[in-house]
Amino acid sequence: MSVQLNRAAAAFVFAVFVPLAGCATLFNAGAENVAGAVDAAEPPPAGPVWFFPAMDWESITVGGRGGEIVKVTTLDNHGPGSLREALAKEGARIVVFEVGGVIDLEKETLVIANPNLTIAGQTAPSPGITLIRGGVDIKASDVIIQHLRVRPGDNGEARGSGFAEDSVSAASAHNLILDHCSLTWAVDENMSASGPRFTGETPEDWHEGTSRNILYSHNLVAEGLADATHPKFEHSKGSLIHDNVTGILIYANLYAHNYERNPLFKGGVHGQIVNNFIYDPGQRAVHYNLQGLEWGAAPFQTGRMDLIGNVMRGGQSTHEGLPLLMIGGDGDLELYSRGNIAVDWKGDALPERGRYSTGRAKIKDAAAPMPLPEGLPVMAAEDVERFVLANAGARPWDRDGHDVRVLANVVEGRGGIIDSQSEVGGYPKMTPAYRAFDPSLWDLETMLPKAPEALDSSQKGRGT
Repeated sequence: MSVQLNRAAAAFVFAVFVPLAGCATLFNAGAENVAGAVDAAEPPPAGPVWFFPAMDWESITVGGRGGEIVKVTTLDNHGPGSLREALAKEGARIVVFEVGGVIDLEKETLVIANPNLTIAGQTAPSPGITLIRGGVDIKASDVIIQHLRVRPGDNGEARGSGFAEDSVSAASAHNLILDHCSLTWAVDENMSASGPRFTGETPEDWHEGTSRNILYSHNLVAEGLADATHPKFEHSKGSLIHDNVTGILIYANLYAHNYERNPLFKGGVHGQIVNNFIYDPGQRAVHYNLQGLEWGAAPFQTGRMDLIGNVMRGGQSTHEGLPLLMIGGDGDLELYSRGNIAVDWKGDALPERGRYSTGRAKIKDAAAPMPLPEGLPVMAAEDVERFVLANAGARPWDRDGHDVRVLANVVEGRGGIIDSQSEVGGYPKMTPAYRAFDPSLWDLETMLPKAPEALDSSQKGRGT
């Protein structure tokens, strides 16, 4: 690292180690916003936002509320006290951590198949929980995941070998919140939502048969690996939202150094992209694509997208003249767009719209947005970059070295798309830490902290 980058990193670490004056400010600040009323932007929430957005998030899911408290006590991939064993349990459950460090998934995807689950990564002692050499597949309903780091990487394997993990993927899941997670080095997408394209006879059936009712908020989605182990080779991707997914809100995330899909909505998707910061996209930032060959004889469905108060800033990997939103393929998109900013690395304006095919797809302007969740703060784009850099990612009070590096590079206008985690320091090494879970420090209904000492933070074992 250069001296300048180290200074930026140090400044950023200082900025996020904010003393906890009162835990209510961590999740419940900001002006009130009535559902659907997004004509006027609001000021950013006051103070750090380290948990849910200031909205009615419980209308999406309450996860494992009221269920068994399941303690993770080992960093082993299998066995008693492991995260994998905790996720395999049935019934409502809240997973807490009495250990912090790295869990090596050993190329074995961590599957969530049973519903009514909360994973509270905020309860882990510093340095928190980092998953490597594998990803997480969510195949259940009513799931909340917060404050995990997931870094699959290429496992040191040869180019095109076939190892192709997402960091986190929802597969036919519904009622899902993924909040304040750090998702990097995926060989497929870093963060996606998918399922069967067609289940049943009607578009309504298709919507019911795939992922739906999802909030992806305050995540750090970065450094998807480009020319790595994916069998299709180049595959640095941010987020794929697959055909006919509905009710998805992508809010206040950082997308950095992903070649494409920042995010991509496939055919018939209905979703909202609000107050995200996209830095250094390569060939495409946001895009929409219904591919006629994939739909066959099925009637094309018009996609719906709200694009509100987002920021795109070009970097070293960004193609010249890249628009914020591009359309390709064969199906139309109904778009409501307001208050977005797109600039290149010099600060010169970039176009909002473009296309990357000669197909028949068209963008149709929508007169009004789809309803937003009640209470959601919708910021002016001018406030988004600072807010997202301060709050996105796992454990902003306790950043690890890789998150600090990514954030510092964004601040400095540095960094680029990579082919392997080995280019940026490799898989993290962290000293394991142990601390008993104290339920008196937590609101067990929401897993929000009741006192500052609930959130462990330490420079020791930070790792890179």
